[in-house]
Amino acid sequence: MPDSSSATAVLGDNALLAASPLPFQAPPFDRISDRDYQPAIEEGMRQHLAEVRAIADNPEPPTFANTFEALERSGALVNRAVTVFFAMASAHTNPTIQAAEEALAPKLAEHSDAIHLDPKLFARVKAIYDQRDSLGLTEEQKTLVEHKYDAFVRAGALLSEADQAELRKLNSEESSLTTAFGNKLLAATNAGGVLVTDKARLDGLDEGTIAAAAEAAKAAGKEGWLLVLQNTTQQPVLGSLKDRSLREEVLAASMNRAAKGDANDTRATIQRLAELRARKAQLLGYGNYAAYSIADQMAGTPEVALKLLTDTVPAATARARAELARIQSVVDQQGGGFTAGAADWDFYAEQVRKAEYDLDESQIKPYFELDRVLEDGVFFAANQLYGITLKERTDLPVYHPDVRVFDVFDEDGTQLALFYLDPFKRDSKQGGAWMGNFVEQDGLTGAIPVIYNVENFTKPAPGQPALLSFDDVTTLFHEFGHALHGIFSKTTYPSVAGTNVPRDFVEFPSQFNEHWALDPKVFANYAKHHQTGEPMPEELVEKIVRARTFNQGYATTEYLSAALLDLAWHTLPAGDAKKDVDAFEKEALARYKVDLAAVPPRYRTNYFSHIWGGGYAAGYYAYFGAEVLDHDAFQWFRENGGLTRENGKIFREKILSIGHSRDLAKAYREFRGKEPSVEPLLEFRGLK
Repeated sequence: MPDSSSATAVLGDNALLAASPLPFQAPPFDRISDRDYQPAIEEGMRQHLAEVRAIADNPEPPTFANTFEALERSGALVNRAVTVFFAMASAHTNPTIQAAEEALAPKLAEHSDAIHLDPKLFARVKAIYDQRDSLGLTEEQKTLVEHKYDAFVRAGALLSEADQAELRKLNSEESSLTTAFGNKLLAATNAGGVLVTDKARLDGLDEGTIAAAAEAAKAAGKEGWLLVLQNTTQQPVLGSLKDRSLREEVLAASMNRAAKGDANDTRATIQRLAELRARKAQLLGYGNYAAYSIADQMAGTPEVALKLLTDTVPAATARARAELARIQSVVDQQGGGFTAGAADWDFYAEQVRKAEYDLDESQIKPYFELDRVLEDGVFFAANQLYGITLKERTDLPVYHPDVRVFDVFDEDGTQLALFYLDPFKRDSKQGGAWMGNFVEQDGLTGAIPVIYNVENFTKPAPGQPALLSFDDVTTLFHEFGHALHGIFSKTTYPSVAGTNVPRDFVEFPSQFNEHWALDPKVFANYAKHHQTGEPMPEELVEKIVRARTFNQGYATTEYLSAALLDLAWHTLPAGDAKKDVDAFEKEALARYKVDLAAVPPRYRTNYFSHIWGGGYAAGYYAYFGAEVLDHDAFQWFRENGGLTRENGKIFREKILSIGHSRDLAKAYREFRGKEPSVEPLLEFRGLK
């Protein structure tokens, strides 16, 4: 790491060095060069360590203010640079950013270890922790003390010097491997698309999808139509393509990406990640990595998480088998002469849905134009519930032309946040959808949150409208639920602000927000034909509502398979963690009785970015845990009048604004009046 004088020479006119001059510290993307990130982060780490050193060496006795609050105020430069850098590494990467990411990953791991494994600093932290009940701390301050102390212990502060030295090496290697995994997977996904040269093979796809495939091929410098891969196993085109051989080709391309024995093969990386995580957990006194990872989550232990999943397997797989039998009957009725497989599921399930619910995806999409869904649906629901309004602005620089920026105002006109939206898929973007912060809410400095949502919707051909599937509509509501969790944050300390909560709670506000997509008042406001402006006919609305439980056996089983795969990998003990990836996956699916050939996991091991590169190691179960909360909370809304400002105010104050400033299980009980029940979730999924 450069010293101060050499850093100045290297940094030059680096836009990240000073706080942004833009409103609310919005990133000055027009002034940030890709080459700025690494030197700014390295200088930020240097400054941060100096600040931490001053806290550790303070001759005054430790107090909450000179230790915990001082830590909260430290690291402004590195935090500013890192948040923007990793946003770009996920949403708009390139070789320069990827090279910086690979170089910085071990350095950032070492930086974290230098802080958490500093014995003088930990002694001050522990002194306050040991006295926390007698210092007159607020609930938020006491919670912060407990979180920080636990973070130091979980980082190895109580280990011997020798074990700490080994842990530092493991952390450095893990950070490098997760970065390598992400870069390999992005390259494999971009290279894995299926090129079609005979347009007749695209029979069944709508004109917009065909035009988008032509644009994708053109962008890749190829002739024909390129069916690009989405991040999940199943691909959107599989529900429409009539050519069975092409369906099988697309699914195979999806399932075998990053597992072709080439430079983008992730399996050796995964083997080593599983191995070193198991050893790391062993060093820290845990039987496996899942036990370590889940210890500070709401579930508490892998056994609780596993039981939540495995208790649901029998009902889900029984439902999936019944759905498959119905699909097979359609194949047989049409004289197909084959046994329906995974590549056939969506195509024939769509026909079953049309037959049983008279619901055709091509009938629905014209009523879900992106801008209208966003402004008259997502934003409208937030206004009705919470009184906020969003107004687009075009004076702030963005990192890509597709990105839009909105001011977020409270009911009294106070500005709450800035919100960035990046909706369309591109080769420089990782798969999936997510939320993040460019600026965290901070009660110490008065900073308001600057939040972004990223999706991977298909970009329409020039001049065409961006029409969404109902799954896409749900994704838009979901990610804005995360955004609301950040927007409404009202804590003093940034490390417990917004979405800085356990994984099995962080998905609660986002999944809860999905419910408003089908609220009658909200739906009627946005579901209008993009050409005529006519509302969706009531009979079509009723079909969508009735069809909610359709295919839930499949949807639940594919999710459970992935979540159980995650726990299978991360419950391996040290010494037994290095497994042949394909063989272990097959064995694990069979062990948990989710090995249905026609229902592959939502993510196979080789492209499971949540757990190998996305921070969800041993945590993918969290979506299901949070779903128990979200359906139970929505049941409270139904019992209390539904979409009302008063209900929204209660949910905002008791759930969305508190971050992790207090015990969340207790906070939920106070909101709900009782423990959460799994019954509303099972009923919603049609499993009960």
